[in-house]
Amino acid sequence: SDRNGFEAASIKEEKGDEVTVELAENGKKVKVNKDDIQKMNPPKFSKVEDMAELTCLNEASVLHNLRERYYSGLIYTYSGLFCVVVNPYKMLPIYSEKIVEMYKGKKRHEMPPHIYAIADSAYRSMLQDREDQSILCTGESGAGKTENTKKVIQYLAVVASSHKSKKDVNAIGELEKQLLQANPILEAFGNAKTVKNDNSSRFGKFIRINFDVTGYIVGANIDTYLLEKSRAIRQATEERTFHIFYYLLAGSGVKMKEDLLLEPFKNYRFLSNGHVTIPGQDDKDMFEETSEAMTIMGFSCDEQTSIFKVVSSVLQLGNISFKKERSTDQASMPDNTVAQKVCHLLGMNVTDFTRAILSPRIKVGRDYVQKAQTKEQADFAVEALAKAMYDRLFRWLLIRINKALDRTKRQGATFLGILDIAGFEIFQDNSFEQLCINYTNEKLQQLFNHTMFILEQEEYQREGIEWNFIDFGLDLQPCIELIERLTNPPGILALLDEECWFPKATDKSFVEKVVQELGNHTKFSKPKQLKDKGDFCIVHYAGKVPYNAGNWLTKNMDPLNDNVTSLLNISSDRHVAELWRDVDRIVGLDQVAKMSESIQGASKTKKGMFRTVGQLYKEQLGKLMTTLRNTSPNFVRCIIPNHEKRAGKLEAHLVLEQLRCNGVLEGIRICRQGFPNRIIFQEFRQRYEILTPGAIPKGFMDGKQACALMIKALELDSNLFRIGQSKIFFRTGVLAHLEEERDLKITDVIISFQARSRGYLARKAFAKRQQQLTAMKVIQRNCAAYLKLRNWQWWRLFTKVKPLLQVTRQEEEMQLKDDELQRTKEKQQKAEVNLVELERKHSQMMEEKVCLQEQLQAETELYAEAEEMRVRLESKRQELEEILHEMEARVEEEEDRNQQMLNEKKKMQTQILDLEEQLDEEEAARQKLQLDKVTIEAKLKKMDDDIIILEDQNIKFAKEKKILEERIADFTTNLAEEEEKAKNLTKLKNKHESMISDLEVRLKKEEKTRQELEKLKRKLEGEGTDLHDQLAELQQQIAELKMQLAKKEEELQAAMSRLDEEIALKNNALKKIRELEAFISDLQEDLDSEKSARNKAEKQKRDLGEELEALKTELEDTLDSTATQQELRAKREHEVSEMKHALEEESRTHEAQIHEMRQKYGQAIEEVTEQLEQAKRVRANLEKNKNSLEKENSELSNEVRVLSTAKAEVEHKKKKLENQLQEFQVKMADGERARTELNERVHKLQSELDNVTAILNEAEGKSIKLAKDVSSLGSQLQDTQELLQEETRQKLNLSTRLRQLDDDKNSLQEQLDEEGEAKRNLERQLSTLTMQLTDAKKKLNDDASALEGLEEGKKRLQREIEAITQNFEEKAAAYDKLEKTKNRLQQELDDLLVDLDNQRQLVSNLEKKQKKFD
Repeated sequence: SDRNGFEAASIKEEKGDEVTVELAENGKKVKVNKDDIQKMNPPKFSKVEDMAELTCLNEASVLHNLRERYYSGLIYTYSGLFCVVVNPYKMLPIYSEKIVEMYKGKKRHEMPPHIYAIADSAYRSMLQDREDQSILCTGESGAGKTENTKKVIQYLAVVASSHKSKKDVNAIGELEKQLLQANPILEAFGNAKTVKNDNSSRFGKFIRINFDVTGYIVGANIDTYLLEKSRAIRQATEERTFHIFYYLLAGSGVKMKEDLLLEPFKNYRFLSNGHVTIPGQDDKDMFEETSEAMTIMGFSCDEQTSIFKVVSSVLQLGNISFKKERSTDQASMPDNTVAQKVCHLLGMNVTDFTRAILSPRIKVGRDYVQKAQTKEQADFAVEALAKAMYDRLFRWLLIRINKALDRTKRQGATFLGILDIAGFEIFQDNSFEQLCINYTNEKLQQLFNHTMFILEQEEYQREGIEWNFIDFGLDLQPCIELIERLTNPPGILALLDEECWFPKATDKSFVEKVVQELGNHTKFSKPKQLKDKGDFCIVHYAGKVPYNAGNWLTKNMDPLNDNVTSLLNISSDRHVAELWRDVDRIVGLDQVAKMSESIQGASKTKKGMFRTVGQLYKEQLGKLMTTLRNTSPNFVRCIIPNHEKRAGKLEAHLVLEQLRCNGVLEGIRICRQGFPNRIIFQEFRQRYEILTPGAIPKGFMDGKQACALMIKALELDSNLFRIGQSKIFFRTGVLAHLEEERDLKITDVIISFQARSRGYLARKAFAKRQQQLTAMKVIQRNCAAYLKLRNWQWWRLFTKVKPLLQVTRQEEEMQLKDDELQRTKEKQQKAEVNLVELERKHSQMMEEKVCLQEQLQAETELYAEAEEMRVRLESKRQELEEILHEMEARVEEEEDRNQQMLNEKKKMQTQILDLEEQLDEEEAARQKLQLDKVTIEAKLKKMDDDIIILEDQNIKFAKEKKILEERIADFTTNLAEEEEKAKNLTKLKNKHESMISDLEVRLKKEEKTRQELEKLKRKLEGEGTDLHDQLAELQQQIAELKMQLAKKEEELQAAMSRLDEEIALKNNALKKIRELEAFISDLQEDLDSEKSARNKAEKQKRDLGEELEALKTELEDTLDSTATQQELRAKREHEVSEMKHALEEESRTHEAQIHEMRQKYGQAIEEVTEQLEQAKRVRANLEKNKNSLEKENSELSNEVRVLSTAKAEVEHKKKKLENQLQEFQVKMADGERARTELNERVHKLQSELDNVTAILNEAEGKSIKLAKDVSSLGSQLQDTQELLQEETRQKLNLSTRLRQLDDDKNSLQEQLDEEGEAKRNLERQLSTLTMQLTDAKKKLNDDASALEGLEEGKKRLQREIEAITQNFEEKAAAYDKLEKTKNRLQQELDDLLVDLDNQRQLVSNLEKKQKKFD
């Protein structure tokens, strides 16, 4: 459609070639041709990151995917081996430092598509492979190339930031900062607003960033191409000149305006449209940003002022006005105020400047004369001066920036180049600049095709992989040759150079010569007078472009007023004089004047003085292409969504045209059909050997054999990989699958390690608990014994008497002595152990000492050798110094020789230039031969097929020849009979009446036979239509079977994915149950122990209270006792107070412990509740997933009933588990029963999984059966084709004519001529027969009516033959249409077979997972 390009719809009805579809958007039914329909991908592939993964690969699917991602804010999309970016026309938050950190060091498939991913992969490839890289941002103007280039530089500046050295501490700015700040300066002086783009690069640039061995940035260099300097003097409607003019006028202060003599925007003639603003951009702020960038780059204040003076002078040059004098055509300058301003800014004398413009000195012969200039010549000279001034300023800026960025005296180890060049342009008025830009884009597109398509397949051939060569990409060589070819016939640039040196040549004569030389070229067309405004048109890869050849000769020669340039060369301003130091290389007025003198003089000027703009640019582009071919390119394809610069709008037809021109679709197709992922044998073995333990035997083995064994152990499908000579190749998605398997394997290893570690820690904690338990039992036993004895009177007596006895103290002292003895023994043992250890260390140290002595001896010997070496080197140094003195003398001699060689060098340079041109021709011829080789191979294949067809035809013609010979024999016999009859007619006059009756009977019989033949013909036509209908039905059945097969495989894949999810959920649930049960048991044990400890503490408290009461009563009873008793009582009271204090402390600590335990258990309960809530949330999510899955599985309810019951059981388990978690203190026994039930259910699930595997085997059988059906249908299709061939054997002459190519027409024409000669012979024979019959008619008047009847029969037969031939042509057209539909079905069948292979691989992987699970 006009709005969306392609519309989503569903097929409702099919009638022959017409299909009735229902549009998804509005439900409207539309009839379309079957060939106009393209398949749609399932919803699973919506917004896919890599379009090579799309199942149905066509223009509609690619456009739909890009549109969906674009509307979702996803502007980057991978497309096979490169990246497609659609301009969002708004700022997106995807370029922050956080995003840079996210992409740093990540693989491409680990992160979403981004320009940072492309930059990082190029950077990593450069470091790993030590190969130079390049990133080519290509696309139309306004597609976002410049912005993406800036993002690449920003990323590299962060990732590859170099360490600061001591020398750089005092520098103005770091290298990375200066690299980033170079871009704003170049944009200010080289970018402008165009119709398509607000910040269009009006020059091309190749930024070369050098890196050292460690990957740090050590320098950078920027090359520029083809600055559009004509924009400085005039601009199209709604466009701006270069940004710096507007920045300067809007952002300069009052003092700067006075110094630079600046005026308002409307006063300048070179600002064609006045002050044109850019939405969302303030020119004043941009001026400050540019000044800051120049300061960081090391531009001094004087240099900045000089630069702005030159910019102001360019604007002022446009305001110089000339008038034509009345008497003569001479120009005059009535007001020289503007000229004074220009001379003030550029440091020149006003009088000299005015004289140089109005009446310059020109060399005529050997003398100089002053020639008055016309108004047109003076205006042209000023405009040319302004353009040249700005161009030289831009080149000087570039040299200055490169000098600031080149920090190292040595060349970097590797480099990464970023190419940002003006995109393909089709304006209303396309001139010489647009031709150069479009020529560059043609070369870059050819590089892309060569890199992505040809080199890919050449590597397959080098590695010995079976691969049918496919001719991908667009044929761009004819268009490039049209522009750059030197001879036979010469291209446009060569013709332009030739015209520049032709006497009295004009733009019109150049166009006439181009049309005359190149009028028959396939890529060249003459303009139509009404439609095309240009002088001629070139058919580029992106479209047909009309070019206006006005002023092309002048632009190619780029002449200047050499009188003014000489003044600028001796300017008082040092900066201006530096800009014009090479005035001897320019094309002066005298050289232009010589053009009209002679061809010989012109050719001498061409060789001796200068080269044209076209030649220089062609050389520069050739060097760029050589550099790019020596790198590993990374392509970024920029797409412009609309020409209105509106965010969120995507014009389908515009995007589709760019996708076709950029070769995006072909790139995806070769990526899918080829083997894009490749890895060397050693790396493959090192990385993935963990997946195949035991597959490779111990000992040395060749890498190729090891990889073959690993592939065999991995059980990969043979269609998914190829083993080359040094690498192993995989189709898309295979390495990603192996990475997932490897991650799972490593996860299993880590989990087993963690399990063992946790087991060790748990056993250690259990042993500690056991020790604590035995200690608690001992304490309990002693406490129980004390509680029994404390109220026994004898015990009380014993406790009172025991302190008074000296024996108890002796026992205590003995005990202390024993303890002391034990401690000394332990110390002695430790000392002995330490002594043994020290002796061992001593012996070890002695051994080390011996080793060190040996090393010291070796070092001394080495030192002696080094000293001897130093002495020898010193002597050599003296010898070399002597040689150096001799060499210096030789250098002086060589310098004299060098001066002589310089003269010879100039001569050699001309020869080198000629050789370079020959080399370019040879290179173009080589590329053309390579293309011819491919086409010839394809033609050879076609010729083989044609030979087979011709052999079949030869056999058929031989048969026809025999039939014709038999007919000729019959005719001769008939002729003899007719002659005998003619002789006997006179004798048999009486029998004529009976013969006439016989003839009438024969005529009736012939009519009957003719009617029977017509019936047979109608019957055959009916059978043909029936066969066509059967063929259509068979094709429909094939399509339906394919759709059913695809649907079944999708259903099978969905079922397997759901099964995996259910198993994972079940395992997680079981794992959580086990963890929670263990946690609950721990909590229960801790709680029980705390309860028992609390009860014991309370019991002890009560016992102590009772004992305190008893002691108080005893104290009251014994108040009147002796002094000793009073002392005892005081001691007892002191002990009681201490015990109280200890009891209070113990109770406080106990309460603190209880509080801590409460907090701990509270936190644990909260964690359990959080886990429970999380489980509930998971359950809610699972409920939602369940509903969606039930909707999807409604079509598969019969086959997946077992899985649905299993899912219901899992849901039942979840509910039970939640109840168990809520009542974990009460239902521990229920938990045990639930565990046994879960084990039983696991067995059930395993049996159900066995059933599922059986179902999978059945599905595999069905797929095999379907494949057999497809093959049988193919055989039926061949049978029907054979029947069609049998039907058309009667009309072989015409059918063969339709099948043969144009190359075979001549041979067929000869055959037709032979048949015509045979026919003419037959006609001659018939004429003789008719003559004989006329003779017989004269003799027999009665036979005239019979002869007339025969003539009418002959005419009727001719009409029937004509009708049959017409019918056959219709049949042949129908057959051709059937061939087209057959080819389309064959392509769809190939895609389905590829998908079937992928599905089989998935099924085999699932079977492996099932085996592992079992």
